[in-house]
Amino acid sequence: MIMAMVTRLSSAGDLSQFDAWIRSHPEGTIWQSLEWKKFQEALGRETRIYALTEGEQIIASALVVIDRTSFGLSTWDIPRGPIGASDMLFDFIVKDAKNEHCLCLFASPLTPLQAPGYPSTSLRAGKLQASSRHEQPQATRLIDLTQPEEAILQQMKPKGRYNISVAEKHGVHIERSTDAAALHRLLKQTGQRDKFAIHAEKHYKAFLEHLSGAFLLFATLPPNPEPIAALLGVVWGQKGIYYYGASSYAFRALMAPYALQQAAIRHCKELGCTTYDLLGIAPPDAPPDHPWLGVSSFKEKFGGAVITYPPEQQIVLRPMTNAMLKMKRKLLG
Repeated sequence: MIMAMVTRLSSAGDLSQFDAWIRSHPEGTIWQSLEWKKFQEALGRETRIYALTEGEQIIASALVVIDRTSFGLSTWDIPRGPIGASDMLFDFIVKDAKNEHCLCLFASPLTPLQAPGYPSTSLRAGKLQASSRHEQPQATRLIDLTQPEEAILQQMKPKGRYNISVAEKHGVHIERSTDAAALHRLLKQTGQRDKFAIHAEKHYKAFLEHLSGAFLLFATLPPNPEPIAALLGVVWGQKGIYYYGASSYAFRALMAPYALQQAAIRHCKELGCTTYDLLGIAPPDAPPDHPWLGVSSFKEKFGGAVITYPPEQQIVLRPMTNAMLKMKRKLLG
């Protein structure tokens, strides 16, 4: 009789097997991939890949991203995972996290952790609760790229098609780039204008340099080479993903962000992608103060099917310490 067991994968052979497993699994995503592992490590975070195996076969897995803080404490994140319903795998990770001074463990799988077949002891103990973060979206829009380009345009809202034509009429030019500094300058403008926080420049540089499939598009108005809008995306397998966007308010009438989305869709389609993920909208039942309502209106104009996911869950493993750190951050602003 073959017994199931949980192991941490680290050898080249194990990682190669994992790569094939995650790419073929219907719930496989970039956030649970070796590419994401490399990107997170470039940002200075520790990563681990846990797998539940029976003999030589992987039956469930989880890429864990560990963000270490002061005094040996940490937070653990399983973005868009675990993959495969397994109480044994999840509880093994929770036990490791607790033993290594983890404050809080987050999980955002594509299917609910409470689904039948996932009755873990952690859930029975009542430790799992809704997370207040917006790290992984609870809803998104997916555009079907198997359609001809004309059909993709036709499924957009009329205003989306119109704004693309406005950009074309004004001669907005789209080009590939690797200039993370120029992207960051535009993002700073956009963040200040729309009141959202952005990462340090090194984050976007690492995205471009260490995340295989990443691409950066700039919109310019010739003959001026300075970008007036930017789009950072990534291709993984047959999935294209829009990640970050930025634009100059001074050129808002040119509708450059719409031309960038059309160019990104073309780029992903040319690479064989079957879907283009607009990555994050407010869920259909979102309250009026949801932070993603503004961007949801922009993305709606490109059409696509609305897909919803279970809300992110968390297990607070050190409640008192976690509460004290939250209070400290709040007091410090």
